[in-house]
Parts: sequence; structure tokens; C-alpha cells
Amino acid sequence: MNSLNRISQLIIAVSLITPNINVHASQVKKISPETTLAQTSAVEKTIVKEVTKISFADYIAAIKKEALVKGYSQSLIDSSFAKVKFHQRAIKADRSQPEKVETLDTYLPKRVPDWKIKRARNMFKKHKKLLINIGNEYGVQPRFIVALWGLETNFGRIMGNYNVISALSTLAYEGRREVFFKKQLWAALTILAEGHIKIEAMKGSWAGAMGQNQFMPTSFVSYAVDGDGDGKKDIWSNQADVFSSMANYLKKEGWNDDLTWGRQVKLPKGFDTSLAIPKNTGSRKKWLQAWTRTEKSLAQWQALGVRRSDGTNLPKVDIKAALVFPDDKNGRVYLAYDNYKSLMHWNLSYYFVSSVGHLSDRIKFPPVQ
Repeated sequence: MNSLNRISQLIIAVSLITPNINVHASQVKKISPETTLAQTSAVEKTIVKEVTKISFADYIAAIKKEALVKGYSQSLIDSSFAKVKFHQRAIKADRSQPEKVETLDTYLPKRVPDWKIKRARNMFKKHKKLLINIGNEYGVQPRFIVALWGLETNFGRIMGNYNVISALSTLAYEGRREVFFKKQLWAALTILAEGHIKIEAMKGSWAGAMGQNQFMPTSFVSYAVDGDGDGKKDIWSNQADVFSSMANYLKKEGWNDDLTWGRQVKLPKGFDTSLAIPKNTGSRKKWLQAWTRTEKSLAQWQALGVRRSDGTNLPKVDIKAALVFPDDKNGRVYLAYDNYKSLMHWNLSYYFVSSVGHLSDRIKFPPVQ
């Protein structure tokens, strides 16, 4: 019996026993007559897991018991889960993958359009005093705070409207990344227990990212700051807390305000592209290892023929940089400075980091009056 027939018969059999089974279509699409036995077995396990899965209500009951064991109060647990519900849309969003192939040249105009640049410059001007104070305190240039703010939530306008406890509970129940989302759930309960936000106001994305800077709960616990000394860390509505928390994140991840993020460069003909960090390293750890192996001083890159995007010489400063290709050797090329690593810790995406850098540069030049 081939793999497709095996899976089809299994689905028919379990559907007779459990009419409400929800086997994700992508699992079935993966099956073909050439599918290996090991691959077939993996899909079969997924189907069986769906059949034997407990109800969402029972899962929440178990979560509440576990929370009690972890030391959270019964009253906090009851209030936090009082209106918890399953969000099928969160599951769909988590499972879906972008289908359209982007390049940086198509991505940047959409992520950093002229209207967003104009708004970023206006927001920089509006909050300039607060931003400068926070920038001086944490050693982070304010333009990067504004750029991150604008790209994460359109300057606080789009923060998500999911109840965070419901979103995290849904994704933990779904099971593929249960350990990760349960860890986020415990952190969310800690935030509520400390009184930083009320449960009804604890809104975020379908994945549980919260506030104007879209911190996951564990990031909130690690980096959120009470910027105005009112006793709360409110990244939803308090601008001092929002900006201070973002600056604190970058500072803790090694930000150096003597440096910028990087610069677009030109390569000479016949350049050895193996000197760049590979595009897909597989993990942040491997990416950092590749950085360490490939970084060179600007003088060394200059000697190899690397030039600014306008063809002029690289700056004569004693700093190191790594070479990155967000697309491939035929696309844009950047020399990335150490602050690039801090931004990649925020979001391990060349496109995201490039958009932050691009917007921050457009905030800086020409100077905001």
C-alpha cells in the first residue's frame, strides 16, 4: 500500500470514530506515492495526536492547575482565564507561510514608504525632548527607537486586538510550539501579577506580542522599563515606558551609540562572495558564529575593493564590519556594524533590519528641525 492510500485510509477510519477531527490540509498535501515510510509515519502521528487531543477547556483547566503549582494566586488565575477563548485565526496565522517571493528592492518601498518616513520625522520632532533624554540615558540614538516604533506598530497605531492570554493559550494548545508558548503564558501571568496592566487591557498580536513595541511577554520581563517612575511598565499607552523599554532592549543587547547600523556598499568585479555571511545559517547562534568568522576591519574591506555605494572610499575609522547579502550576490550588499547584531537579536531578519536602518537614516538626513 502506498503512502497516500495509507494516510487516506487512516483519515477515514479516525473520522468515523471522531467526526470533528481537524487534520491540517498541508499535512495531507505532503503525501505522494513516493513519500518515504518515515515521512508517512510523521503525518500519521500528527493525525493520531489530533484524535487523542483533549478539549481546549480541559487544556485550560490543566494550565490553571499548573499555574497554581508555579505559585500564581488563585484569584489571579481565575481573573486571567475568566474570558479565555480559542482563536482559530491565531492557529491559521501561525501555520500560514508567505507565498510571494520578495526582494529587498520590492520590500523596502512597501515597509518604508514616503508617508511613513514623513510620519517618523514628525514623531521624532513631537517627542524629541523625551527621546533625547532617553537616548542619553541608555546610549541609543533616538532615531533607531522611532524607526523600530514605526515598523513594529505604525507608531503605536496597530498593536493587535487579541487578548494575550487567549492568544498564548490557543497556540500552546495547538501543540507545535507548546513549550515556547507556555513559557510566554507564565511570563504574561507574571506581568499581570505585578500590576503593570489589567487583563482586559492586555492586548496584542495573534502570537502574543504586546504593546507599541511588540514585546513578547518574556521580552517584557527582561527588558521593559518604568520610564516615568509611576511604578508600572506600561508599553501600551505610556510613551516614556515604550521608548525606555526599546532603548533598554538595545542597550542590553550590546548597542553602541558611537556606531550606526551599517552601510550599503559596492563590490569589485570578481569579488569572493564567500567572504560574506551565508544568507541562511539556520539559527541566531550559527549566524553569530558566521559573523565572528567573517568580520574584518574597514581597512581590510577597503583593501579587498569594497567601496561606499557611491564608489568612494570607506571611512577611515578603526571599526570592524561583516558583509551581508539580504538577497543574494546580485542584490544589495551591506557592511554591517556591531549594532546590526543588536537589531538581529530583536528580529532575526535581514529585511527587517534593513528597513530599520533605512528608516533611521531617513530620520537623520536631512536633520529634523
